Amino acid sequence: MIELGKYATTVLSAYGISLVLLVAIVLQTVRANARARRALEEYDNRG
Repeated sequence: MIELGKYATTVLSAYGISLVLLVAIVLQTVRANARARRALEEYDNRG
């Protein structure tokens, strides 16, 4: 692994926070897609 010196904690925590935020965005997108898909199916089934 690359030697980060005294900034290792800061750099690794920034990477960790970024990873958590990316996962949250992906999950939110998947859930929104499922919600929209269900709404479209309900709309199609009405008519």
